Amino acid sequence: MTNSTSIPIKLQDRSATEEFVQKFDTFLFDCDGVLWLGSHLLPLVVETLEYLKSLGKQLLFVTNNSTKSRSQYVKKFAGFGIEVTEDQIFTSGYASALYVRDFLKLTPGQDRVWIFGENGIKEELNIMGFDTSGGNDPRLDEPFDVATSPFLKDGLDDQVKCVIAGLDTKINYHRLAITLQYLRKPEVHFVATNIDSTFPQKGLILPGAGSAINSLSYASDRTPEACGKPNLNMLNAIVKAKGLDRSKCCMVGDRLNTDIKFGETGGLGGTLLVLTGIETEERALDNTHGNPSPKYYTSKLGNLYEFTH
Repeated sequence: MTNSTSIPIKLQDRSATEEFVQKFDTFLFDCDGVLWLGSHLLPLVVETLEYLKSLGKQLLFVTNNSTKSRSQYVKKFAGFGIEVTEDQIFTSGYASALYVRDFLKLTPGQDRVWIFGENGIKEELNIMGFDTSGGNDPRLDEPFDVATSPFLKDGLDDQVKCVIAGLDTKINYHRLAITLQYLRKPEVHFVATNIDSTFPQKGLILPGAGSAINSLSYASDRTPEACGKPNLNMLNAIVKAKGLDRSKCCMVGDRLNTDIKFGETGGLGGTLLVLTGIETEERALDNTHGNPSPKYYTSKLGNLYEFTH
């Protein structure tokens, strides 16, 4: 396990960067703020990934964004000229679906899941055979009225055994109100894809899934089981699926409290913080904020290519 109190090493020249790259067999990358900002690809990302592949490194992509399924992410990567396969991608939506199936032991085709979130969660659950409600149902876009809401007129669906809550850019009172009704049933499980307070876009910091999930938690007086980074259920699933040696893995991210904590508490051999997303160099070097420090940091992921070519 990395030492969270040591001073992070800044990658800023060829020798340090080559030494860093040689230490690891597998790199796990966050996506938003590391590879891209929304629809804007960050500099030299394609070249860096190709460079690491040329050295025989295994590349995995671990994102807390649940709005897209793994298949949708494959298409997003392809749009940037990056070829990846579904089995290289782990999203918080996929991790939540695994949690429902493998830990909660809900039964596909029998137990239903109410979704507070977007299509990525629904797609991953449907692939596993689970029926879902809520999510992007257009009836939730209508103004909320207790007397006319189709989700209340005939009573709640008794087949719903779990609520999965994630980022929902169409959040409104109707979605919050119906989700709360299910959370008021103690037998219904409460799962969060992730609890990130914010996420980066080009030139902006936007509200993350945790901002809305906290509203549901406060209203229901319940705390969800979070499945995304830094939750170790997600890392353990990745390690098991890929047969990884943790000591030869490095987590690359832009957030201390999710990405770096994920790698640190998960016992990975290294963590690399890039400064193209949420964190600053000042934060990277400050060990008083309660989050683990990265073992390494650099201004952008593309430096791994730029400093070695």
